[in-house]
Amino acid sequence: MQELKLTYPDDLALAVQTIPEELEAQIRLMAALKMFELGKLSSGKAAELAGMSRVAFLEACGRYHVPVFGYTGEEAIAELQQDLNTLEELFPSATAGENA
Repeated sequence: MQELKLTYPDDLALAVQTIPEELEAQIRLMAALKMFELGKLSSGKAAELAGMSRVAFLEACGRYHVPVFGYTGEEAIAELQQDLNTLEELFPSATAGENA
């Protein structure tokens, strides 16, 4: 494992409303979240950088509003529509009553 030395302002812990002992963990988590959000790291590698399990990292994604899936709104809608079309093809009798 490599080590990174980081210099920061003396009042940074106060500025981000944390205690100095928790500052390193916060910086690591924020870096991991941003790199994951940008697609630079997988969730597993981001969790490793943050020093937590993958499950805990994914929960942190939820707390910090970082999307876990890389879909735009339009892509998600298109995929859901495709899934609905497939269901209609597989089970036509299930949706036949809705169109009447």
